[in-house]
Amino acid sequence: MLPLQGKRAFVTGASRGIGAAIARRLAQDGADVALGYERSIDAAQAIVDEIQALGRNATAIRMEATSPESIRQAVDRAASELGGLDILVNNAGIIRGGPVEQMSLQDIDDTLSVNVRAVLLASQAALQYLPEGGRIISTGSNLAERVPEAGLSLYSMSKAALIGWTKGLARDLGPRGITVNVVHPGSTDTDMNPADGPRAEAQLGRMAIQRYGSAADVAALVAFVARDEARSINGAGLTIDGGANA
Repeated sequence: MLPLQGKRAFVTGASRGIGAAIARRLAQDGADVALGYERSIDAAQAIVDEIQALGRNATAIRMEATSPESIRQAVDRAASELGGLDILVNNAGIIRGGPVEQMSLQDIDDTLSVNVRAVLLASQAALQYLPEGGRIISTGSNLAERVPEAGLSLYSMSKAALIGWTKGLARDLGPRGITVNVVHPGSTDTDMNPADGPRAEAQLGRMAIQRYGSAADVAALVAFVARDEARSINGAGLTIDGGANA
């Protein structure tokens, strides 16, 4: 029997990159999956088709991460179409870099809305569905714990907030048997940060293992945390960054 057989998962920001890899891996491990997307319906549908080819139930759900109502509706629809919800993966995120004095109020509001508030609201909405043994897993960043260069303060602040959120919610939900964890990827080869991009050399130089991670690496860690065997992993920040923060 597959380790996530019969489980139902909603993954936000799942049309590409790490989110798409997470959706694929959860399905490969037996879960039915709803994929949240904002703009890329064709990309999201392609992932849905892949998952359905595995014999799993899958659906794409539009979710605007800056809209509280859209977030709540997306979680409700995911639970409705999958027949319940066991796993929530808060993966949607944005990055706005640059000097503090050049940050616009829109940059600040968008970053905090997507990277922090959306996580809180999606988790809140999911709680009416998650049973004992449920999982809330968020995608953080190794930049939440160490900021190796200038221009990352806003993004790092938003991801650091997930550490406190994860620890507090783990306490709140522990009596219900629901675990809450955050996975902190480092440099990962996606279209947002390609391994052959202009910033890659500097990032590789900070790693103990000088190799970009893959989205599949991160997805494998998320899938493990979602399993029953990980029931004692709770309130944890799990860093997967090749030793960049070592």
